[in-house]
Amino acid sequence: MQPDDAHPHRKHALTSNRNAEASPRRRALLALAAAAALPFPTARADDDDHAHAHGRTGAPAGKDVLTVVGPWELTGLEPSRSGYMFARMEVAETLLDVDDRGGLRAGLASAWQASADGLQWRFTLAPGRRYHDGSPVTPASVAACLQRAHARPGVLRLADVRDIAASGMDIVFRLGRPFVPLPYLLTHYSTQILAPASFGARGNVAAVIGSGPFRITALSLPQQFDVERVADGGTSGARVRRARYISVARAETRTLLVRSGQADLAFSLDPPSIRALRSNPNVALMSAMLPRTTFIKLNAGHPLLADVRVRQAIALCVERRGIARALLRDPGLGATQLFPRSMAGWHDSTLPPLRTDPAAARRLLDQAGWQVAADGIRQRAGVRMALTLTTFVDRPELPLIAAALQEEMRQVGIAVRVVVGNSSDIPAGHRSGTLQMGLVARNFGNVSDPVATLLDDFGPGGGDWGAMGWRNAQSSGALARLAATQGDADSRRADRATVAATLQAELPVIPVVWYRQVCAASRRIAGASIDPFERSYRLSAVRWA
Repeated sequence: MQPDDAHPHRKHALTSNRNAEASPRRRALLALAAAAALPFPTARADDDDHAHAHGRTGAPAGKDVLTVVGPWELTGLEPSRSGYMFARMEVAETLLDVDDRGGLRAGLASAWQASADGLQWRFTLAPGRRYHDGSPVTPASVAACLQRAHARPGVLRLADVRDIAASGMDIVFRLGRPFVPLPYLLTHYSTQILAPASFGARGNVAAVIGSGPFRITALSLPQQFDVERVADGGTSGARVRRARYISVARAETRTLLVRSGQADLAFSLDPPSIRALRSNPNVALMSAMLPRTTFIKLNAGHPLLADVRVRQAIALCVERRGIARALLRDPGLGATQLFPRSMAGWHDSTLPPLRTDPAAARRLLDQAGWQVAADGIRQRAGVRMALTLTTFVDRPELPLIAAALQEEMRQVGIAVRVVVGNSSDIPAGHRSGTLQMGLVARNFGNVSDPVATLLDDFGPGGGDWGAMGWRNAQSSGALARLAATQGDADSRRADRATVAATLQAELPVIPVVWYRQVCAASRRIAGASIDPFERSYRLSAVRWA
């Protein structure tokens, strides 16, 4: 699967300042509070983000163009790479869609059903649909796109798909074994459907010709693309007809643009930006809890992290509520378990919550044979307990959270070096086996039924954004049953509880905070809303105020 958000940034190391005047448990939170209280920064005239936003990558946006800014770059035209942006701007569609509660609804397919043995699924195309070049959306063209997606790394690899073919108005999937979440995989952006003319002679994507409400009129990789509404004869004059997306890496620059009226929607805002916008009469703030958790991904196969007592000690020294209060300005986002309350059916209110107890953490490390040396860092058999925590800046809060974790772990005798690099460093380190710890923000709503994502993350082999060097037969068995059979409600509830409890006890990943998406919207537009699964910016519902 692709990461939540990915674009390149220069790598650098962070080290925390040590304040001898502060009490040891509070050093990190005092630093966080100071960082969160910094005045709102201004963008320089020569700032690259500012240049992109002022149209140096293309023609300046007119007053009738809705401008969206976010941190995500377009790394190519392939659906598996940048398909999420073409979906968010409503250019390309998938076979199925989801509602705000994660339930399936029609997309390009109007109906779907499985055979009694679960080995065959039929998806019936809605009639009369056309691509943006005027060609019809045919079963053959849809099947070709899905065959292509299945041949590449992506969510369709999670199902044992043996064949994808067109039959009448149906797309027929034949499986080697039952896979209940298959329809949810067909809501993922990597399975989006493009017109035959989108592909070059070698089968590569040469142009994005979709079937959604908007079509692309200009594209300048990796920063920007423009869209216009497909003429339908019934669009109100107040509806947005033209829109532009611009990649702007710095949160403060995105905020400056929406404050100045140069952007209409700004996503992925940091707390200082949110505070700066609250009193602005020309901007409205929207928020929604998302099925995303920021957690520490651990290499449980590493000699320093293989002992579950060490992982439990790290979990006990994390000040979740304090980090959420100081950085996110919302103490309720402190993650008491992996699955947030927004994940109905997976959040287990009966599960003993994760807690903060540095004294208990020290006792566990003592029991594991790690003794405090003269410099305050633990050693065992001549080996120093020193680890590297890797993270990235696509989400502006991650480096600050990493600095807090660095100090909190130092307080119990673990030396941590924080490296801020590219989001691609996490899966690369997983695959090479070199990753020790990674701070990531994992979106469990990439596929609205999280079984598919969890199978990828916590199945027998682990996953790029999930477990590393860790296996658990009980958890894997529960996930396999959830994927293979519909089952009754009680048995499925029990399997979900098993997964949640096992992850809480074994801690292949350590939850830190949950996530609330905050979006700034200009007052010159109305009807904007947040998609809790981040599939769409819902431009087709926006109108000029």
